[in-house]
Parts: sequence; structure tokens; C-alpha cells
Amino acid sequence: MSTTSKRRQGDANAKNEELKPSLWQKAFNSESQWDDKDEFLDVIYWMRQLTGLALGLIWGLVPLKGLLGLILFVAINVAIVYYFFNSFHSVDEEQFGGVSEILKEGLMTSFATFLVSWIIIFSALHS
Repeated sequence: MSTTSKRRQGDANAKNEELKPSLWQKAFNSESQWDDKDEFLDVIYWMRQLTGLALGLIWGLVPLKGLLGLILFVAINVAIVYYFFNSFHSVDEEQFGGVSEILKEGLMTSFATFLVSWIIIFSALHS
């Protein structure tokens, strides 16, 4: 292969990489197509982590206590994920393992992030 054809092939690969949207661009565009199951589940996972952190900070600032805070966290977290995949992206949930598989993706690690941030902020401000 000549150096000219190698250069053209490299340029074509670079252009294809430039045209491919990032995961976050796909996440915030409701028209996105999710060809790779793992990409979509990664977006769900990281969205949950950010949600857990944000809710933990809010719950700590508000001084919300007890079972009410835990129930509200689970309800809000599941509702956000359900809206994201069912209404915003309108994906076929069976392609990703069903509704329960999507709703379980990252829930426990998000719960841990939520608890740590809630406890630290609450203890720092209200103890």
C-alpha cells in the first residue's frame, strides 16, 4: 500500500471518528439510536451516580431524616431512569434485558453514593 493511500485511509478513519457522537451527546439527544447495549447501560449507570450524589447533597442540606429520605430517593431515582428510557429515548426495553434489568442497572452503587453524601453533609451541617 502506498503512503498516499494509507494517508487517505487514516483521514477517512479520522473523519468517521469525528462524526460519531459522544455518549453524552447521545444521552441528551432523544433521537439517538443505541446500537450497543453496553453504551446505553453505561449512560444509565453514570446518570444514576450523578442523581445519587445530587439527592444526597440535597437531603443533607434540607435535613431530611429516616425512612422517608430512603423511600424518596428510591422513588425519584427509579422514576428518572424510567422516564429516561421509556419516554425520552423510547427504547425497546427487551433489547436491553427488560424493564427490571434497566431499572436495576447501577441502583445499589447509586444508593451507596447517595448514603455517603447524605451522611457526610447532614453530619457536617446539623450535628
